[in-house]
Amino acid sequence: TGERIDLGGRNGVKGGSGASDDDLASDVLSHYSSASESASVLDDRAGEPLDEQTAQEETEDKLKQCIDNLMDKSAKTRLAALESLRGAFSSRLLCDFLTERRLTISDCLERSLRKGGGEEQAAAATVCAQLCVQLGGGDESEEGFKILRPVLSAIMIDGCASVAARQSCATALGMCCYVSAAEDGEDLVKSMSHLESVFTTSYPNCEGTLPTPKAGAPKLHSAALHAWALLVTLCPASRLTVLHLLKLQACLESSDVNYRIAVGETIALLVELGRDIDREFEDSDMLCECLKGLATDGNKHRAKNDRRKQRSIFREVLHYIENEDFTEEKIHFGVEGIYIDSWMRRRVYDAFKEVLESGVRHHLQFNPLLRDIFGLGPPLILDSSVKASKISRFEKHLFNSAAFKARTKLRNKVRDKRADVM
Repeated sequence: TGERIDLGGRNGVKGGSGASDDDLASDVLSHYSSASESASVLDDRAGEPLDEQTAQEETEDKLKQCIDNLMDKSAKTRLAALESLRGAFSSRLLCDFLTERRLTISDCLERSLRKGGGEEQAAAATVCAQLCVQLGGGDESEEGFKILRPVLSAIMIDGCASVAARQSCATALGMCCYVSAAEDGEDLVKSMSHLESVFTTSYPNCEGTLPTPKAGAPKLHSAALHAWALLVTLCPASRLTVLHLLKLQACLESSDVNYRIAVGETIALLVELGRDIDREFEDSDMLCECLKGLATDGNKHRAKNDRRKQRSIFREVLHYIENEDFTEEKIHFGVEGIYIDSWMRRRVYDAFKEVLESGVRHHLQFNPLLRDIFGLGPPLILDSSVKASKISRFEKHLFNSAAFKARTKLRNKVRDKRADVM
């Protein structure tokens, strides 16, 4: 990618360095915390520019040390290494470095998932998702997903496993499948089925009564439902049904505000997809009445912030269902931006944001996978003087226009190729 990352200090963490596991984790995380792109890499201690090749070598040395630490006997050391990798994978593009080591890392992650405690499993699952995003949607990513899907699914559906680990595995399963298995119908169906088995336990019983949720269950159900909704966006029209709508509608009465919101957003997505398939698709009056109640909820038994958050989301959901009007949002990054103009696009963006955290904008700028998914075309190559200066609104317009023309040309080429095949 040509990026240079300063992980601080010239003394690489190798045998005999004397650095503790916590020091290593803190060192890597502190330097990976910023997702801004610098024109040069600085050695903070000397106050002088650090040679780029030296900086790159130090970066790779510390990442290699983190990978080695994933195999350590100490659970504390492994967890520190996972947290370090999580910060690195979030804030930088490391595809070339990771491609060479993908099998080793996948094996280490699988070992942490199978043998680690709940905290280690949760961290490993998050790194699994980030690894798939780093590797992109090619054979390498699919290869890793084949290794990790069974263990992610097994932990997620294991009622005896840590709730935090199950929740993290649900999110990872959805993202890894979305990135790696879009062309593999079997993996898609299996993953969706496993996710359904988790969140459908929140559905009402035969008498129409919602079950009393166990501690932590709403967060788990929300994670599984969001992951399932992400995969729904990949389903062919012939496989989509509205059977879940009625059951989900009942879940709008859940006692947990975040689960109610997850359910509301998923209902909006299913209605949007249903209308794409059949313009005559109709929502029920009962659904609209329920949404109106949540959009104007003044229940004093609920926390004020919860009520405010709920009303805001459900006003959007109700407005869309009644008027087919989505509240558009623009996400800015660098000199570019993307429009979130549908429930499907929002679900996809929110899924990447959850996995990549504060690094999502950096990946939108430079990660070919995200740029392809959001129709941005190849990464913009800006002169260092342009990066260093404040870019005017007019210049932004010029850059965006150029990017739009590049995307149009690329799409036309793709269409021509498809036409030749057909």
